[in-house]
Amino acid sequence: MLKTRVITALVLLAILLIVLYSESFLFFALVSAAFFGAAAWECFRLFKNSQPVLGAVVWTAVFGFIVFRGDLSGATLLFALCMAIWAVRLTPSLAVGLPPLDGFGNRLLNGFYGVAILGCFVAIVALFGQSPLYLLSVLAIVWVADIGAYFAGKAFGQRKLAPSISPGKSWEGAVGGWIAVLLLAAASAMHPALADTFAPRVLAGWGWAGFALVMTVMVAASIVGDLFESQLKRRAGMKDSSNLLPGHGGVLDRIDALIPTLPFAVLVGAWL
Repeated sequence: MLKTRVITALVLLAILLIVLYSESFLFFALVSAAFFGAAAWECFRLFKNSQPVLGAVVWTAVFGFIVFRGDLSGATLLFALCMAIWAVRLTPSLAVGLPPLDGFGNRLLNGFYGVAILGCFVAIVALFGQSPLYLLSVLAIVWVADIGAYFAGKAFGQRKLAPSISPGKSWEGAVGGWIAVLLLAAASAMHPALADTFAPRVLAGWGWAGFALVMTVMVAASIVGDLFESQLKRRAGMKDSSNLLPGHGGVLDRIDALIPTLPFAVLVGAWL
């Protein structure tokens, strides 16, 4: 299993780097559309939709319409809507639970989560429009939070963060991931070569207080995104969102923490 995970991770990293530095917006958008289609299909399966393939095709067509029309300036409304969905509906479900799979509430929640995933992938394309390095600098914040939380949780984890949803996560791990992000983001902000990436721009625009607030919100959002997908899988009785990525599960399993964070990062960039 470990060998499979490593091979898949290396292949995904190679694909990411090739696509990022291809300098082709069309190529990047097409690959993003393919991964979005897979994520949409997995989403419909988690909600036990009877026609997940058809749903994924329709949502991918919507993604293509937004991205390939050539102007993402109007997508700010989509990103703001995603933030409202997370604040008003998706995050509270971690406390109040999910609706039954066979009710209208489940279909409505499916639509909300679908919009959130759509916003995440449109945000990926928007961040790529800034520069490949700028997109990587945002992704790195979420990756560092996840890695820091894993090792801090292994070393110090005692208090469960959400035992009924994801028993392996702890408060100590969450704090460890937050500290790792603050330290590494601050270090990147001090490096002249990274001046045009996300964290240095936030620091330059809003100072240390604004910098700490933005990083804290991003870490918290990444945790919420991870927990929400875990909640969906637990309700659906699925260990992974799919088996599309050997050793890693599905696309949603890899991007769940990015879904609430990337639209927020684009909005922060717009405010700056």
